[in-house]
Amino acid sequence: MRDALIEANWNEILRAVGNRNIKVIAVSKTQPVEKLQEAYQAGVRIFGENKIQEAIPKIQGLQSLPIEWHFIGHLQTNKSREAVRFFSWIHSIDSIKLLQHVEKEAIKQSKRTNLLLEVNLGGEESKSGTTEKDLPELLAAGRDLTWCRIYGLMTIPPFLEDVEEVRPYFQRLRELRDRYLPGYPELTELSMGMSHDYLVAIEEGATMVRIGTALFGKRAPVTNG
Repeated sequence: MRDALIEANWNEILRAVGNRNIKVIAVSKTQPVEKLQEAYQAGVRIFGENKIQEAIPKIQGLQSLPIEWHFIGHLQTNKSREAVRFFSWIHSIDSIKLLQHVEKEAIKQSKRTNLLLEVNLGGEESKSGTTEKDLPELLAAGRDLTWCRIYGLMTIPPFLEDVEEVRPYFQRLRELRDRYLPGYPELTELSMGMSHDYLVAIEEGATMVRIGTALFGKRAPVTNG
């Protein structure tokens, strides 16, 4: 049975995206599997999860459906095996150490895995991501991969109410991609933009947007008793 609100929200998102070649990733963290099923019925085919242990039961419960799973949260090296096993895309590679762990697991599992490098453009200590300074070294390390491929960059800019204040971060990520693209022709993807700022991200060249609240609606606050 389709959820009318999710379907209406999805159609609105599709109208905003238009005919651009953009992957719309439904951020389904904290959402029960039933909500994912309703989103699938509305037409969603790509889902993004932030936590490995929360995601696995959902992925297993929906394994009969042709869903593309993206891991978009901070990834610890000791979770590399599960990340490779259950996800097609990992958006949050931020160190050579993590890159090597993921590649090692991909080799073990003989599984092609698509990667994005997360760049911390806001310099926020609370957020993961490589720095602009360390990005060239991380890109260079990707040349040695056999089962993994780096296809682009991802960023989570500071949350600012005025989306125009977020625009420079999206512009900067695109500039970084364009700078390194001649030497890394597969570096075509830009994962940037969430529910409150994805329209600006699209204007600045996003090829992937990560949308949760604008699709599923705001979650009711948890109360005790």
